[in-house]
Amino acid sequence: MPVARLLAALAVALFLSPVAAAPDEDRAGVQRFIAGMTERHGFDPVALQTLLETARYRQTIVDAMNRPYEDKSWRDYRALFHTPERIDAGVAFWRDHAETLTRAETLFGVPPEIVVAILGVETSYGRHLGAHRVLDALTTLGFSYPKRADFFRGELESFLLLSREEGLDPGKILGSYAGALGKPQFISSSYRAYAVDFDGDGRRDLWHSDPDVIGSVANYFKLHGWRPGEPVAFPAELTASLPDGLDIAENTPLKPNRTAGDWRDAGIDWRASIAPSTPASLIRLAGPTDEYWIGLDNFYVITRYNHSNLYAMAVLQLSEEIRARHVGER
Repeated sequence: MPVARLLAALAVALFLSPVAAAPDEDRAGVQRFIAGMTERHGFDPVALQTLLETARYRQTIVDAMNRPYEDKSWRDYRALFHTPERIDAGVAFWRDHAETLTRAETLFGVPPEIVVAILGVETSYGRHLGAHRVLDALTTLGFSYPKRADFFRGELESFLLLSREEGLDPGKILGSYAGALGKPQFISSSYRAYAVDFDGDGRRDLWHSDPDVIGSVANYFKLHGWRPGEPVAFPAELTASLPDGLDIAENTPLKPNRTAGDWRDAGIDWRASIAPSTPASLIRLAGPTDEYWIGLDNFYVITRYNHSNLYAMAVLQLSEEIRARHVGER
């Protein structure tokens, strides 16, 4: 069939297909997407059309995007993750995978408690992998969520490539409302870029292989600049009103933007020992009583996993509690 006739047929089919049923559907965008996947990556346009015809618009996914957990206060957000059950499960996960976590630390420089805490916050160590069909999530957000449509169309592209590379059935995979995958909840582009085969079976399986999960999280942190052996963050307090013109990181992360000496000169105090030349940011966690923290490079690295200071602090505090309990058991 000539390309012009094929695209015309696709246009009619997509206009009638379920993926085009959303109120703000970018129908022309769906057609361009199929043409692009065909031209750039050699996908069969008819097979891709057939797959996308099974996609369903999900208003619940759009609703979830519009009320993220990170809009909560620090007190309420922390309470979601810093629970006895999650701490107990983290200690057990460390105990069960101690050798693999040690091997990951040796290769990537990331301490076990950080890897374990990430898995605890993301999926409670695999107990909550997500109940949304990833194809539905990414088509809904890629074609019916204008403010981030470009990003999610890119993730849909990565998801289809990942499915082809790893031999996955893209119509059956479940994940988060944003299309995140497996125990560490990697988005598809991160899966392709950072997942590793840590058990040596020739596959990168972030659902069923805990070694692959552990190695992939550690590799993600290493490639985003984790500094082995260096601290992450520590509590601070204001001893005076802050001068004007200082950027404070609230929910949105800031790469360390001044030195520790600058912050001390501005009236910030802390007990930890740190060189005045150390790059640092000042973090304010809002609540009934605001908390102030000095964040270092490793804190910023945690925010590369999820771009939220609340998230990074939840990971840090969960990791500290898990480590304390794990050490206490030895």
